[in-house]
Amino acid sequence: MIDCMKITIKNIAARAVLAGVGVFFCAQSAWALLPIQHWQEPNGARVWLVESPAIPMVDVQIDFDAGSRRDPATQAGLARAVAAMTAKGVRAGGGSPALDENALGEAWADLGAAFEASAGGDALSFSLRSLTEPALLDKAVHLAARQMAEPAWPQDVWERERARWSASLREADTRPGTVAGKAYASAVYGSHPYGQRLTEETLARIQVADLQQFHARHLDACRARVHIVGAVERAQARLLVAALLARLPASSTCAPLPAVPEVEPLPAAVQKAIPFASAQAHVLIGQPGFKRSDPDFLALLVGNHILGGGGFVSRLTEEVREKRGLSYSVYSGFAPSLHAGAFTIGLQTRPDQAAQAVQVVRDVVARFVAEGPTEAELRAAKDNLVGGFALRIDSNKELLGQVVNIATNGLPLDYLEGWTKRVEALTVAEIRAAMARKLQPERMVTVVLGAQP
Repeated sequence: MIDCMKITIKNIAARAVLAGVGVFFCAQSAWALLPIQHWQEPNGARVWLVESPAIPMVDVQIDFDAGSRRDPATQAGLARAVAAMTAKGVRAGGGSPALDENALGEAWADLGAAFEASAGGDALSFSLRSLTEPALLDKAVHLAARQMAEPAWPQDVWERERARWSASLREADTRPGTVAGKAYASAVYGSHPYGQRLTEETLARIQVADLQQFHARHLDACRARVHIVGAVERAQARLLVAALLARLPASSTCAPLPAVPEVEPLPAAVQKAIPFASAQAHVLIGQPGFKRSDPDFLALLVGNHILGGGGFVSRLTEEVREKRGLSYSVYSGFAPSLHAGAFTIGLQTRPDQAAQAVQVVRDVVARFVAEGPTEAELRAAKDNLVGGFALRIDSNKELLGQVVNIATNGLPLDYLEGWTKRVEALTVAEIRAAMARKLQPERMVTVVLGAQP
């Protein structure tokens, strides 16, 4: 009977997928116009919903303020460990049997659904993707609720995973990119949690009890941000949210978590030269940038596209690669988050050319901050960004990412609708002013690994 039930569920999933393929591509152009609904549930959970009925599928992301910025400094990596261990089995409860990691994986495969956990700097996230066929969705939601709220935390599995991570860290530390990246993050962020890195030492301090305590402290229904895109209406979405969060604690009062300090500006330039036996010198230059909620965001996005984010048509590429042949590629980028993420320029070059490459980059940045882009550069950047806007929302998953961005950073619900118009309206003067407000070329971190002495 059980095997027959599995076959039936798999057949339903296959039929639903085939039915959805025919309407997938014609649905894309409509997504940009679909409104985002937002409300708060009685348990305190906040919900953002985009009803997209064309495909019989739903994507859900549940975020908690439990990313790595909440890790104790001596246990960097704790949030990542919690996320990883939620997939290693669930305990018995509510009439449902315990499942080890293999049985849990088989259960998801039988449903044709996917459920994942991950931890970034700002959030611990759970992502569910399922077809909306009731026979599938109900089971997927039930299993997701169990995995999110009732991990088994098996001691032997954690010891195995910790040993595997330790070996991976040792191997990573033999690579020049890893060594340079660690030195750069430490210099840019200082003591801020964004600069903390998982090491063998911090990993060794994480015990199963720490995983359990972190999970219990941060995962409460009142703290959940639930983002939904798919073929569900509001009433269905409310039932889905209730079922997903049903097994989590539901505090009557949701006390705020301790505030995380802001990233401090750099008081002076920092130079780090790291000896390393490498065929290429690795160069990283940058500073703390800005929060994602900053009103300058679009001006900085366009400005960086011109400076170094636009690939082979950027200023940095023209000066470093095309004119001087110092590097095959060079890039720049902001990483705005809840706090000031780093602005970073990166390249690799011959060890004997590292000093020249660094000076060229510094000159390009200083000139760009002082003068801004040309009208021709701005026009080309606008055409590229506006022309590629559809790719930002061309699937349920991409659209879900945009909804998460809006929810996390307190952006207006109609943010996507006016995006292209706001980009088109930007002027050279606005971009120059925004870059000048955020970048201090004379106070940047420069890490050079593997250059000739």
